[in-house]
Amino acid sequence: MKKLLFQFDTDSHPSAFDTVVAYDGGADHVIGYGNITPDNVGGLVDGTIFTRAPKDKKNTAIFIGGSNIEAGQNLLAAVQKHFFPGFQVSVMLDSNGSNTTAAAAVAKLGSSASLAGKKAVVLAGTGPVGQRAAAMIAQEGAQVSITSRHIFNAEKACFAMKERFGVELTPLEAADYDSRAAAIQDANIVLATGAAGVELLKPEHWQNNPHLQLLADANATPPVGIGGTDVLDRGEKRHGKIVWGAIGFGALKLALHRACIAKLFENNKQVFDAEIIFALAKAMA
Repeated sequence: MKKLLFQFDTDSHPSAFDTVVAYDGGADHVIGYGNITPDNVGGLVDGTIFTRAPKDKKNTAIFIGGSNIEAGQNLLAAVQKHFFPGFQVSVMLDSNGSNTTAAAAVAKLGSSASLAGKKAVVLAGTGPVGQRAAAMIAQEGAQVSITSRHIFNAEKACFAMKERFGVELTPLEAADYDSRAAAIQDANIVLATGAAGVELLKPEHWQNNPHLQLLADANATPPVGIGGTDVLDRGEKRHGKIVWGAIGFGALKLALHRACIAKLFENNKQVFDAEIIFALAKAMA
């Protein structure tokens, strides 16, 4: 009985990255579909749940991806609406790495020091990874702010995470180096989740900050998001701060992603979203 993973992507083309990791995670075949929405997913879900005997349904699973986390959340809800007792398969949501990348970054930060009671800033945190990482840090007991070039986007992200996770986040407008430096002035933790190849802080903006304890940067494309750090940093001490680079915690992200794929095929009733994926990340970290 082959392990089949159906990759439902909200973008036009299913992610090549997610396809590769799916195979590395143990899927025998990955069947990708693009431009999937709540309106057109029904027939595909029916195909996954009506074709195999109850004991064999664990060998079919669904992965939801794409660049838009809101679209991914809506698609996950639509998929689950088609399930009913005896007819369901396991499903995982990871739009743009929103769960696995965020969970790996926060788990590694948490493995370096307690996050509880700290002040944290997620720079350029309105994307899928930044939003969910901010929520995870808040769930660990930190006081978290999200920055954006436009306050409206920061407010929208904070509201979305309150709706989904019940956490209170603070929106900040920070459109340039000086405003981002001001945003982290009293922070103990900084996580940069900006666009690839965009520097958000220069070395002088953080190196002499006496409050900072932990830094992580999710950008692996030069230049890095936090100047003066390295993508390979694995809990390195730089200027008295513990630093994690994108590749430094990326090894956990890939291992976590693969582990989640493998677990999808253990039974047919699992839903891998932020909570379960983050718990697994902390255990693996």
